[in-house]
Amino acid sequence: MNHDYQLLYNQLFEHYGPQGWWPAETPFEMMMGAILVQNTSWHNVDKALFNLRPFLEPEAIEKLTLDQLAQLIKPSGFFNIKAKRIKSYMDWFKTYDYDIDLIKKRDRYQLRAELLNIKGIGPETADVILLYAFNTPIFIVDAYAKRIFYRLGYEMPASYDAFRKLVEKKLPRDLKLYNEYHALLVEHAKQHCKATPICEGCPLLRVCNRRL
Repeated sequence: MNHDYQLLYNQLFEHYGPQGWWPAETPFEMMMGAILVQNTSWHNVDKALFNLRPFLEPEAIEKLTLDQLAQLIKPSGFFNIKAKRIKSYMDWFKTYDYDIDLIKKRDRYQLRAELLNIKGIGPETADVILLYAFNTPIFIVDAYAKRIFYRLGYEMPASYDAFRKLVEKKLPRDLKLYNEYHALLVEHAKQHCKATPICEGCPLLRVCNRRL
């Protein structure tokens, strides 16, 4: 099957419109959300972020003990593990004096390698942070992207990075496009391409192999 990633994007964008992602008021809140959303729903992350609201500055998170942080983020599940991950992330972030503009000047491959070196930060979390906090055009291979591409009939590589590179090779390095692409795939997975799909009214029905 011909993998036309741009056409797929266009069809989703035409149907759903701009998504205005990531749901956060500041880049720092975005980073915290990216770690908190691991293995849970955004509904639970919202509750954890509500508790964290008075501490959503790097210096304030730094002052919290591991146990205090864990109690605040309890609604997100796996809270002890996630508290450690946030603290590890903060140790890295502090090496840049919490300066996002300074981080943005780094080479994207070097920056990605640094993020992947942080305990508990895998490729998906790293790429979400790169895209939405550090303005790096990158394709995020999450469970929704895998599900949608598989059902469409696309033969995608099993490995995360091979999948990501294959899509990126065919798309322009446009930040807005990657920003919207991820958000649109998430929206499509929520509306139509659920675990049990709702094919009626699906904007991709005509091009879908309906592989289940």
